[in-house]
Amino acid sequence: LSDEPEPNSDQLLSYNSPEPESRDEDESEHVDSGSNRNAKPEKRGHHRNSNKADSCPVSESQCETDTSKKSLKCDTCGKTFEYKYKLTKHQRVHTGEKPHSCITCGKIFSYLSALKTHMRSHTGEKPYSCSTCGKIFSYLSALKTHMRSHTGEKPHCCSTCGKRFSDLMNLKSHIRVHTGEKPYSCSTCGKRYSDRTNLKTHMRIHTGEKPYSCNICGKRYSDRTNLKTHMRTHTGEKPYFCSACAKRFTYRIQLRRHMKIHVG
Repeated sequence: LSDEPEPNSDQLLSYNSPEPESRDEDESEHVDSGSNRNAKPEKRGHHRNSNKADSCPVSESQCETDTSKKSLKCDTCGKTFEYKYKLTKHQRVHTGEKPHSCITCGKIFSYLSALKTHMRSHTGEKPYSCSTCGKIFSYLSALKTHMRSHTGEKPHCCSTCGKRFSDLMNLKSHIRVHTGEKPYSCSTCGKRYSDRTNLKTHMRIHTGEKPYSCNICGKRYSDRTNLKTHMRTHTGEKPYFCSACAKRFTYRIQLRRHMKIHVG
């Protein structure tokens, strides 16, 4: 199986979901609109003694600013915004526009902040660290999921059997046990899997890749589970035992063969 869990779905969705309003784009538009409002008193200086000016305790430009706040309205949902650059960003929710693209892989995003987060997948940057064990992560959502390994929190529950999971993606994979769905297929032999990580492990049969090696004898394996099983030859661990005579075995298959003695 892979070293790390499959990316959290919340993290995947966040790439294209609206981020908190920021000024990382179209900032000049905001500055220009503000400067135009500040320039108005100079153009209307001859009205200072008018009744309108006398009735306003602050400058005329300030009065106009107060009444024009959130005057820009989204034609689709009716939400209002104070600045045009915020309205423009919001409208991408409805239009699906994705003006920001990754120069490395070409993936496109609706928001600049989502692109910046995505770039960590290429740079390897991991700015989030676990305060308990020190493990570092590229995404905040991945850190939050990891923290549950320390707290024991399992907020995601299977509605069919009640089994609980700390990661939403693990729950979704588990549900396929009940539905029988196998959406991942091998492009070489067509064999199908319910879990992406199982497909990746299977693909190593065709590629010959063996990324896991024994640090004692150097023997290599395509699957982490097989490596753990192999390590028992060095540690002497025998986790399988016969319920009839209590004899212990290193491998499950050895126990199965032994049980035939008692059945006969």
